[in-house]
Amino acid sequence: MPSEHTALPRPEDTRPPMGWNSWDSFGTTVTEAEVLANAQFLAEHLLPLGWDTVVIDIDWSDPSARAHGYNDAAPLVMDEHGRLLPDPGRFPSAADGAGFAPLAEEIHALGLRLGIHVMRGIPRRALAANTPVLGTDLRAADIADPANSCEWNPHMVGIDHSVPGAGAYYDSVLALYASWGVDFLKVDDMLWPYQAAEIEAFSESITRCGRPMRLSLSPGRDLSLTRLDHLREHATMWRICDDLWDRWEDVEANFARFARWAPHAGPAGWPDGDMLPLGRIGIRAERGEPRDSLLTTDEQITLLTLWVIARSPLMVGGDLPTSDPSTIALLSNADVLAVHADSHGNGEVFREAPLVLWTADGPDGDQYVAAFNLGEEELPVALDSQDVGLPAALDGEVVELWSGEAVGARPVSEQSDAARGVAPGSTAIDLRIPRHGAVLLRYRPAR
Repeated sequence: MPSEHTALPRPEDTRPPMGWNSWDSFGTTVTEAEVLANAQFLAEHLLPLGWDTVVIDIDWSDPSARAHGYNDAAPLVMDEHGRLLPDPGRFPSAADGAGFAPLAEEIHALGLRLGIHVMRGIPRRALAANTPVLGTDLRAADIADPANSCEWNPHMVGIDHSVPGAGAYYDSVLALYASWGVDFLKVDDMLWPYQAAEIEAFSESITRCGRPMRLSLSPGRDLSLTRLDHLREHATMWRICDDLWDRWEDVEANFARFARWAPHAGPAGWPDGDMLPLGRIGIRAERGEPRDSLLTTDEQITLLTLWVIARSPLMVGGDLPTSDPSTIALLSNADVLAVHADSHGNGEVFREAPLVLWTADGPDGDQYVAAFNLGEEELPVALDSQDVGLPAALDGEVVELWSGEAVGARPVSEQSDAARGVAPGSTAIDLRIPRHGAVLLRYRPAR
């Protein structure tokens, strides 16, 4: 059914989605008050920079939800048609069958989009009760496929899409979400293994529901590039990795994945490196205890630089009201976010340990260079301007966007150790990159 809520007017989306997700902070246990506190912070501090989506992650229907895992045989709240409903204990505005509609209204009033997490399939509780599928003569047992159930979450079983009319269940679910005013869906257990029939059915139900919704697919473990056309046809964004946490090895592992996927990022679909474990996380999360992100400042800059130059969706996971102001400052750098919003031709051009180089083109002749040090010591390096796609002679300004400072660029007239690896006739760009650190350069030619 068409939504009674008006979808927020937006220009055609040409940048990757950006926002906040509850998972890294609150795991399965986030409350309405915590969602609203983060939404209000987002609207006040980050919305003008493009951060516009608030996502309630998994298990919002479980009254028994806890940190550090899932509950077998959880008493998920659902209606008579086997459709999950928000737990009114944690989401008081959902009482009396209101669902997320009242919360969506508050989120929309802040100028934001509301997103929710969904598992593919039908609840085991619905199968046990053999609930009727809305609008059909089918029941849960007719469409359930227990042989295709999630390996890591006990709540759902798959749907057998070879059964005529089985897609009506997703139609009924999406009609409910549309009536609430949902704008964004993170649908889990779709990509490992690759669930082509489930992806198609869910995507088609979104099309039929009468409300535009962005579709995000998870998790991305072992995702093959052979799926690109299918993903673009059916989804807005898709994970290219398993869950990412505040560990350097998680960040470093995504360099190879983004090198493979970033050249295919664009309005047709966005490869997603997972949410950003920055700020105050682990409050009641699936992993770890309450903490500030264990990534060093340099590692946080590396993470953000890679996600930005690869044009990955940006979904911050920290509890924004209790995160350190330095974290908010990193998320608020307008020059850095401009690379994310309006660059093209993005890709890795060099990788020889410990140095990794990426380039991209910007508007009006601007060019971007990201230089990363994956090593354990500070890295002094003189970049040959032509090795990063810049002219041999630079007539404009090179600025490091995180610091806002001009970067030294010197013409090289002879080959020497003073500019090792830079050819005569080219320009040396002198950098000192911290351990696990990055610099993000903008070259703006003279106009």
